Amino acid sequence: MDPVAAPRPPRRRRNDEPVDRGALSTADWHRPTVKHTWRTMHFLLLVLLVVWCLGPLLLLGKFAFTPTQDIQSAPLAFFPNGATWHNIDMAWNRYHIGHFFMNTVWVALGSWFVQILVATTGGFVLSVLRPRWAKVLNWAVLTTLFVPAVVLLVPLYKIVVDPPVGESLVNNFFAVWLPAGASAFNVVLVARFFAGLPREIFEAARMDGAGPFRLFWNIVLPMSKPIIGVVSVFAVIASWKDFLWPFLVLKDQSVMPLSVYLQSMANVDKGTLMAALAISTLIPIVMFLVFQRMFLSGAGLGGAVKG
Repeated sequence: MDPVAAPRPPRRRRNDEPVDRGALSTADWHRPTVKHTWRTMHFLLLVLLVVWCLGPLLLLGKFAFTPTQDIQSAPLAFFPNGATWHNIDMAWNRYHIGHFFMNTVWVALGSWFVQILVATTGGFVLSVLRPRWAKVLNWAVLTTLFVPAVVLLVPLYKIVVDPPVGESLVNNFFAVWLPAGASAFNVVLVARFFAGLPREIFEAARMDGAGPFRLFWNIVLPMSKPIIGVVSVFAVIASWKDFLWPFLVLKDQSVMPLSVYLQSMANVDKGTLMAALAISTLIPIVMFLVFQRMFLSGAGLGGAVKG
């Protein structure tokens, strides 16, 4: 009796054979006209996105080292009369951009911590602990998303000026930190991610005697790095570029952030202004470069992989 022939392994797809999962089929990709046309379109689209997204940042970086006369006479020329550090020196030493830069760092760090604390604990209660009143609380949180932020400015400012406990919070970082935590969007975002985590792990941890705090700190948070990275990027960038609320409550220059101080530099030398603006973009760029992997992996909000 002949031995049963082993099943033949599937034929490997060649590296140059495109996967049949897009607008074009495999047969279409074998047609030279279609293949070259689509690849040309993809290349042009990539160039357009690079120019559109990176062009302004690169131009701002160039202006930071370009003399003011060259900025006004030949803005697109590549250093016609050479580069200079004068703009950076003026912005940092004469206009003390470093001081306002550090104020913005403290504002962003405090806002980030409060938002992460409220979002993770709120999401943990709504999606993991799930008390009886979780649905009511969830609907209450969702309802606040429909309230425009501008409507809350006047009552919030009155509370900051005359809080129920203690003295006025004007010219105090807490005037920005505390309201930053009231972000229903972050709570909903984190709660949705927590809802996708495998419940079997939570049940096993409870059987081992883990309480709510240990479950939150040792189980949920280590599994939630992607969404924490997403919320961190959102929190820091939103705090870094916020103008209206810090303009109302942080009026003293000892606590004034960059976003408020830059509007007072509208009439200074253009080269110095460009250098100050370039310095103000450093933190958002660094934040995205550091958290880009977490941001991209958590942007889909798909939750954890069950298994």
